[in-house]
Amino acid sequence: MAQTQNANDSPQPSRPTDWPGRIAGWPCGRRGKYLVLAFWIVAVAVAGPLAGKFSSIQKNDASSYLPASAESTKVLALQSRFLTRNFNPAVVIYTRRGGLRAADLAKAAADARAFASLPQVSGRVAGPVLSPAGKAAEVIVGANLSYNSDIPGFIDHLRARASNGDPGLAVYLAGPAATAADQVTIFKGIDSTLLYATVGVVVVLLLITYRSPLLWLLPITTAGVSLVIAEAVIYLLASRTGLIVNGQTAGILVVLVLGASTDYALLLVARYREELRHLPDRHDAMAVALRRAGPAIIASSGTVIAGMLCLLLADSANISGLGPVAAIGIALGLIAMVTLLPALLVLTGRWMFWPQKPRYGTPQPGTGGFWARTGRAMSRRPRIVWIATTLALVAAALGLIGFRFGPLTLAQSFVGTPSSVTGERVLARYFPAGSGEPAVIIGNAPAAARLRAAVASTAGISSLSPPRISAGLVYQQATLSSPPDSPAARATVRALRAHVHAVPGADAKVGGTTAINLDVAHYAARDRNLIIPVVLAVVFVILGLLLRALVAPLLLVATVVLSFAAALGLSSLVFEHLFGFTAADTSVPLFVFVFLVALGIDYNIFLMTRVREETRLAMAGQTAPGWLAGLTGQRRLEATEQGAHRLEATEQGALIGLAATGGVITSAGLVLAGTFATLATLPLVVLTEIGFTVALGVLLDTLVVRSILVTSLTLDLGRWMWWPGKLARRTPRAPGHPVPARKVGRRGTAAGLWRRASGHTALPDRGHPRSRGSGQPSASALAARLAPARGRPGRLGRERADHTASR
Repeated sequence: MAQTQNANDSPQPSRPTDWPGRIAGWPCGRRGKYLVLAFWIVAVAVAGPLAGKFSSIQKNDASSYLPASAESTKVLALQSRFLTRNFNPAVVIYTRRGGLRAADLAKAAADARAFASLPQVSGRVAGPVLSPAGKAAEVIVGANLSYNSDIPGFIDHLRARASNGDPGLAVYLAGPAATAADQVTIFKGIDSTLLYATVGVVVVLLLITYRSPLLWLLPITTAGVSLVIAEAVIYLLASRTGLIVNGQTAGILVVLVLGASTDYALLLVARYREELRHLPDRHDAMAVALRRAGPAIIASSGTVIAGMLCLLLADSANISGLGPVAAIGIALGLIAMVTLLPALLVLTGRWMFWPQKPRYGTPQPGTGGFWARTGRAMSRRPRIVWIATTLALVAAALGLIGFRFGPLTLAQSFVGTPSSVTGERVLARYFPAGSGEPAVIIGNAPAAARLRAAVASTAGISSLSPPRISAGLVYQQATLSSPPDSPAARATVRALRAHVHAVPGADAKVGGTTAINLDVAHYAARDRNLIIPVVLAVVFVILGLLLRALVAPLLLVATVVLSFAAALGLSSLVFEHLFGFTAADTSVPLFVFVFLVALGIDYNIFLMTRVREETRLAMAGQTAPGWLAGLTGQRRLEATEQGAHRLEATEQGALIGLAATGGVITSAGLVLAGTFATLATLPLVVLTEIGFTVALGVLLDTLVVRSILVTSLTLDLGRWMWWPGKLARRTPRAPGHPVPARKVGRRGTAAGLWRRASGHTALPDRGHPRSRGSGQPSASALAARLAPARGRPGRLGRERADHTASR
């Protein structure tokens, strides 16, 4: 009989010999934790000043959204021969109720002379021009302003000068410079408003999740460190390689890094808390937690990174630029969470969990929680459950019917009504709607006369400027009769392009604000149609390699796509009937899809890797009846032990996997949804739409798709989920026991998936670890816990051996 080893004589736990175990134990080792902490302190000290320059590399002009091959981008490059590259005109509109007076026109003329003397303008002023009805006048101020210059200050100066005088004279500002000023103001708020809102949401959710006034500090600190270093790395990359980073990308980076990093922290801390109950030494407990939870976390983050890198295939500069930015953020968040966070946790010890400190020897929380009860309820009729859930998600996706996705007008782009939108409305009331934002036509100079005739013959053109010739090119501006962001203006530009392209030898191109918006929509649709299938294929391959099956990856990808469609459908209803949005930007479906598929598949990976692990243990007969009693009911467990019938291994794995991961995955989903919801704090419709839809999709995926749809599908299909892998084979029956002639009644079983088999050898339940005969695990026991799962005893099997030895 095995002798029980005295706790005082137990050898000190030794580290495993396999390389994954050694790597897992290094960040939390007795010396390694100090080296890890020192490394990250130095990294933050070096990266901090660089991260402070992150906003300086952001580009928010048209070139940051379009590829160099776009026609409007080529026009921007060519018109530098006639105008400065950063030419951004502003339109100052003067109105008075009852009509303008002679003194008003004199003031407008004086203002125009003052505007012309500004260094940004250098005399490029037109007007004042009186409206046809004489009720308004406009002054067009041509300014040389890049998006990195003080555009809001310039606009404020124009407004202050024009408004100084008779209070009855109303002044409005419109045009590209006024719009840019509003956008710059909003994007500058991303660095502060969005960051504080995201941190606040994460802190509150961590406090609710951990129920500890201290523990939340470690994940949020680690996530903040990873964000600082990510911004520094991206700054260096963008300043040296030309990587496009704009305000939209910067906002998504903050949300993505903080949300995803916190998710990984929740999963690691949950496993660490579990191991602290099994092992007396916190260093050993963290090593086991990293060894067991690390592969799932790495696989999940790898899926997100691979999905984000697919964005490099996009033609749109803002979409392709987001790919490496997001990938860098996720990668650094992962590295920090598997190195810095473990070091901080073992440095601080168990007291960080106060007031619910996980003490060695205390029993693991039971299996009668919410998700265990949910699994038990679904196991009775899993097929009905997944069919009903699928129909409900399909019904939610029908909300897409009638909702428009396409280019947004200027008024539709902002939440609220900024001053530039008001100015555009006033301008359109008194002047040709395209004043201040004309279409630009550039072609070969010998074809100037034919180009002018082609432009003049195009319907929707209000006026045409005199041609300017330079370096063999001719430059013309055409004022549109429709607002530059309207569908009518886009139709005019399409017709204009068709006409000038048909002029032989002209090699003409059409640009301007309307053309830019048209090209942005075109390339966004093209990128969406290309990237969505690529992301699906990449995710499917990763899942196939991870789960070693084909059926499970296919179903998981299908469920995430269904979740995406349902989230988009429900969001469309909310946008239209609650928020008052009449349309969604063209880029919204692509961004939402990439985030939901890449991030939503995370939770399926966390669940299904645990289900696969428990299925493998069940096939080896290592699942403790204590689990099954809590999940399937004591009567069914007794019937199992008597050999009348038993749960199939995959069904056992699904029930245990849902019960074991349900709480932490739900917490992770709430954190990620909360962080994306903070995008709605910014007054940009596109970011509000992306944030709300992703948040809703994450909640659907966490609470409905992962917990109900995937679990019920697994319960219904059983071992066929793992086809054609080894786990798809039937569970071998124990020798020496008769096989019942037929199954017991279907009622009360897990949808009839109880398989005829031999009796079940009773295993001891997880009890008090010290009841196994030793106050401290032996070195071989710890090495076994750290060893790879394949080909080695599982934890429940080791507990059975320890229990036998203690007797």
